[in-house]
Amino acid sequence: MTGQTTSAPRRRTQKRRSILDGALLVFGRVGYLGASIDMIAAEADVSTRTIYNHFENKEQLFATVLLESSTRVAVTREALIERHLGAVTDLESALIALAKEWVRPNPDFEDHFRVVRRLRGETDRFPRELVESWQEAGPFRARRALAARMAGLAERGLLAVRDPELTAQQFMALITDTTVSRAEFSATALESEIDRIARAGVHTFIYGHLPRKA
Repeated sequence: MTGQTTSAPRRRTQKRRSILDGALLVFGRVGYLGASIDMIAAEADVSTRTIYNHFENKEQLFATVLLESSTRVAVTREALIERHLGAVTDLESALIALAKEWVRPNPDFEDHFRVVRRLRGETDRFPRELVESWQEAGPFRARRALAARMAGLAERGLLAVRDPELTAQQFMALITDTTVSRAEFSATALESEIDRIARAGVHTFIYGHLPRKA
């Protein structure tokens, strides 16, 4: 009896995971409007009834998928920030290494960024609360983590920083604006291209934020 009792919650968790993974694939492939519960059920290898046992409707499923996958990306980027900026001895090298990993395609997040790309192009179709929740769970969370490290570098006298959040935003803009379509959303980005753009962005960033003597 105990084995049967404990296996039921485990099976439910596994079904939920299959639904979320399948939904992420489908939403990334055909978008929110093009996706149907039947398509998601087929991808997840579950019945439509099983999906409705976990989620009220497609809207709730999409919101859950988006926020969960955004959180996973943000946590990964927090780890990148900590690894490269947690104990800096060579500022330029640390920032270049961070920049390269930031824009290098990650196969684990390819479906997530497909969904995000569609969301960015159709923000007017989604409730404002959902868009704001996505930003808080993903991009803004990662930016706050980077801002905290930028503030720490300023305290050590390595950077001149007046507004850590703005500084973090500027750093991300310099390393991603020209790579977003080729690197963040494409698994075919060349390593040499990523290296070139990361170095150029970091050099520009450092030039604008080096402490200057009065």
